[in-house]
Amino acid sequence: MIESHAKKPTSKHLSRKTLPAPIPTRTLAARRRLRTRKAQLTKANSFHSPRQKRAVLIHVSDSEGNRITGASVSVQQISRDFPFGSAIAKTILGNPKYQQWFVERFNAAVFENELKWYATEQQRGHLNYTLADEMLRFVRAHQILPRGHNIFWENPKYTPAWVRNLTGDDLRYAVSSRIESLLSRYKGDFVHWDVSNEMLHFDFYERRLGPNASDEFFAAAQKADPLATLFMNDFNVVEGCEDARSETDSYVARMRELVRGGAALEGIGLEGHFGKPDVALMRAVLDKLGTMGLPIWLTEVDIAGSFDRKMQAKYLEEVLREGFSHPWVDGIILWTALHPNTTCYQMCLTDDDFQNLPAGDVVDRLLEEWQTRVAGGETDDHGTYSFDGFLGEYKIGASIGNNSVETRMSLCRGDETKHLNIQLLL
Repeated sequence: MIESHAKKPTSKHLSRKTLPAPIPTRTLAARRRLRTRKAQLTKANSFHSPRQKRAVLIHVSDSEGNRITGASVSVQQISRDFPFGSAIAKTILGNPKYQQWFVERFNAAVFENELKWYATEQQRGHLNYTLADEMLRFVRAHQILPRGHNIFWENPKYTPAWVRNLTGDDLRYAVSSRIESLLSRYKGDFVHWDVSNEMLHFDFYERRLGPNASDEFFAAAQKADPLATLFMNDFNVVEGCEDARSETDSYVARMRELVRGGAALEGIGLEGHFGKPDVALMRAVLDKLGTMGLPIWLTEVDIAGSFDRKMQAKYLEEVLREGFSHPWVDGIILWTALHPNTTCYQMCLTDDDFQNLPAGDVVDRLLEEWQTRVAGGETDDHGTYSFDGFLGEYKIGASIGNNSVETRMSLCRGDETKHLNIQLLL
């Protein structure tokens, strides 16, 4: 679909800030989340036992409130709460085998390249969202959670060629138009936006528009799509300690700088392009970033292609286990969009016929492990039945004799036991 830009915004939309900004309401909310999640971290042991489970106690009674002993109880988890997914590319469109393989496993996705500026506006003023629109329809149809990646990329290599030639007000108008076009079209469609990608390593826009450019991008994005969570996103933060530009302290300092500038920064994105993972280091980095009180996502996880597939699978399992069980990690996305001839950025999960490779087997095994498999049982002398379940949606049934009832239950995060009352009409 080819479109023209909307009415040219004035320069005031991205004007340089001269006064200190008040603490955003969302930042205050983040501080409240921090107090709650510090308590969660205190409860976690040194091995970070999964916080993705919760105790459930089911009470079965009759219409008079009398306990029913020996009632049969069935438990079936029908969906997971923890977002776990993969990047997808245009190759999934019109490919039913790929689509089936994907939706059977994942509840979250990100578009590999199709939302990036160089993909949606190759020539100035000629917008094309056709592929992104089709991919969004696919994830919507299957109730898959989509992340928005990305609004801007600070690396000039991945900035549209025509943008690299702009300066001053001309560039300011172009970035304003980019935010307006992208976020007005997809307002409410994407749960996250990576606002200014890889700003620890590159500074294309800030060198041209001034040191407050990123603050202004966040402010404009928050105004355009106020319910989306706005993320920083960068690499080599959790993967190792060799890159001085992306040390944990550098990430924290940049976040604090953005917040002081009034940016509506609400999420921490860690790409996770690993070589051989150092799980102890990964844990320490997540612990430290967790003190910021913001959601943490592993956004582009893979293992370097320099390893053979068996070693990729081994290292992937280490990373996924640590990420899933860590008390600060709220979601994981793999960077494994499949292209022809079994090519991916670094690591594939399947071959072209959608037969699992070793890394795909790891994903399937962990998904099985992270699903509640309780078949059920009978109520005890107190008319109760208990189990520990992974967070998500459940179908719960209770029966005795010819009397039965079925209900749904949402098992959300919480420290207290979840109680569910079921009444049988005898």
